[in-house]
Amino acid sequence: MLIIKNLHTSVNGKKVLNGLDLQIHAGEVHAIMGPNGSGKSTLSAVLVGNPAYKITEGEIFFEGQNLLSFLPEERSYLGIFLSFQYPIELPGVSMVNFMRTAINEHRRYKGEKPLTSVDFLKKIKKTQSIVQLGEDLINRSVNEGFSGGEKKRNEIFQMAMFSPKLSILDETDSGLDIDALRIVADGINKLKSTNNAIIIITHYKRLLDYICPDLVHILYNGRIIKTGDLSLALELEKKGYDWLKL
Repeated sequence: MLIIKNLHTSVNGKKVLNGLDLQIHAGEVHAIMGPNGSGKSTLSAVLVGNPAYKITEGEIFFEGQNLLSFLPEERSYLGIFLSFQYPIELPGVSMVNFMRTAINEHRRYKGEKPLTSVDFLKKIKKTQSIVQLGEDLINRSVNEGFSGGEKKRNEIFQMAMFSPKLSILDETDSGLDIDALRIVADGINKLKSTNNAIIIITHYKRLLDYICPDLVHILYNGRIIKTGDLSLALELEKKGYDWLKL
């Protein structure tokens, strides 16, 4: 599904990724861990086409297509979804109108008819239970007045609405209490399938206690230096990142 070869990137003239290689197949969950400044969030930004990040070398292929040739909105249409580390508020933009416009833009790209109001509301009703997103939140402006946990649940709700092929979850667990973590993790587990893939970017093992990854990668100084199973995350939990400075 996703192939990254020798990826080098910079932002504001500073090198961040330095020869990153990664391959992900449909049906897989990959966790990417690493210290601050190692390039985790940069990778997510590059995959969705953030123009602030310059690709200086390397290739990215998504389902056989050169991803770098697509605009950010086109990457979304192709089925790539990013859950933000810090979801922003959009005062005055209702959740319902925001989601209906976005969903229908995706349908238009695929040559499908837009959802009627009735069908769209049915889709919302069916989906919001996945992360226990109540009517009071659905009827507000996007993230306005939401707690940190509610914002993260809203991100997974949007993921469920879009049914993406590749979901990139950038520190979705940050700022969540135990109950919110379980709700978010349960929602993510419900959305896993053999037809999609998930990248979990995190500092900590605690989310991986609920969502078992197929592979864990350690990103350090802009490249993946070690790959293993869940035991690698356990090792990081015990030793921290200092032992990687070899």
